[in-house]
Amino acid sequence: MIIDLPTLVTIVAMAAVTYATRIGGLAVGDRLQLGPRAKAALDAIPPAVLVAVISPSLLATGWRETAASLVTIAAATRLPLIGTVAVGVATIVLLRHVVPG
Repeated sequence: MIIDLPTLVTIVAMAAVTYATRIGGLAVGDRLQLGPRAKAALDAIPPAVLVAVISPSLLATGWRETAASLVTIAAATRLPLIGTVAVGVATIVLLRHVVPG
């Protein structure tokens, strides 16, 4: 595999910007005084990201992916985000490799 200079510079720049935004968020986050609406908005981000990730597989793939998406949605009502992701991954692995097709 050959990586040319513009591609390498782009990858390094994207990594630097990503790192800077994460470190900046940690550095500034403790100093912000957030109201209840802002806190609620920030608390809504993880479920919104989960829906954005799950929706395409729910609507545009086979029955296994649709079933795994529905199980993941059900798990999201009871489990924290990491547990929900684990249930979704385990379900799709089980359905793809155990259930005949």
